[in-house]
Amino acid sequence: MNKKKVAVIFARLKALNPNPKTELEYRTPFELLVAVILSAQATDKSVNLATRTLYKHANTPQAIFKLGIAGLSEYIKTIGLYNSKAKNVIEMCRILLEQHGGEVPQTREALEALPGVGRKTANVILNTAFGQPTIAVDTHIFRVANRTGLAPGTDVREVEDHLLKVVPPEYLQNAHHWLILHGRYTCVARKPKCPECPILDLCEFTQKTRSEQPAPKKTRAGKTRKSR
Repeated sequence: MNKKKVAVIFARLKALNPNPKTELEYRTPFELLVAVILSAQATDKSVNLATRTLYKHANTPQAIFKLGIAGLSEYIKTIGLYNSKAKNVIEMCRILLEQHGGEVPQTREALEALPGVGRKTANVILNTAFGQPTIAVDTHIFRVANRTGLAPGTDVREVEDHLLKVVPPEYLQNAHHWLILHGRYTCVARKPKCPECPILDLCEFTQKTRSEQPAPKKTRAGKTRKSR
């Protein structure tokens, strides 16, 4: 896909949503870090439901660490894989307290050294909490980048590197959010909503879906006639 087309795509996405936000609820970098760890293989909605209660009682590394694995599990047991996630979050809190003064680190290396934090999670924190121009490639972004022809790649790292090269600098900070939201609500996995897509004419997907035609109306004689 040529640079001019890429620029128009992001210009349109920006026009529709000038200030995109993550759908995870948080107030501090630490709350965001916990929420992103919990969101692995879970919906943002399920995470928000759990953290709304959790953060009323404990929303700092010190407070959550005091809960222990069993205590934290009680707050997040509605989220998939909550046992392993509770272990990771408690260990993450310990490391923050012992090695980072209770603060969330602002480097990729330090973030990826935390339990439950991989490259994608680190990119989310660097971008959303600290304003760095990173792109966290999840399943939505991977699908959109490949399907549209925006930044094809065989794995998430290849797509990330490709996006960092082709996205114009002025759109890089928010590209992550625009692409996730586009994949979550328009360019969905099973049947993309092409007729209502704002970048339909720019997308290079060869199997675009069409709007459904109304069913023929039946006459009194039982025959069908075409809608006018």
